[in-house]
Amino acid sequence: MAEIVINGLIEGGKATGGPPFGPALGPLGVNVTSIINEINAKTKAFEGMKIAVKVSVDPLTKSFTVEVGSPSTSALILKELGIAKGAKTKDEVAGNITIEQVKKIAKQKEASLYGNSVADRVKQVLGTCKSMNITCEGVSAVEMIKKIDSGEVKL
Repeated sequence: MAEIVINGLIEGGKATGGPPFGPALGPLGVNVTSIINEINAKTKAFEGMKIAVKVSVDPLTKSFTVEVGSPSTSALILKELGIAKGAKTKDEVAGNITIEQVKKIAKQKEASLYGNSVADRVKQVLGTCKSMNITCEGVSAVEMIKKIDSGEVKL
């Protein structure tokens, strides 16, 4: 019998025996509690954020693997700033992030960003800041990208 894959979106560190995993795992005869505990351990760092989780179960051996996705760039920015959402209007500034915080997010998202260098990945994160109307070091995200391109800001 083929491996069974169950995908779900849960809040980091808060998976339960309820949906989406409990009802799908129960009929497979696996230890649901141990799977939920592993999911919570692997997603604890993403508390307060929705995170994609994939559980693969071999129905014959009852063995399982848990894979955790990466939160969205915008979710990481919001967590870093401790705010609930970006700006509602184009005139409103939702927050101000430091270049160190942007670098930290770029590092966390390294596997899913397309840039070949730290600067490229930082500029992608700044692009998300721009869409959320979040400034970086007191200037617009576009201005910070120009400063990186000109060499004024070293990464």
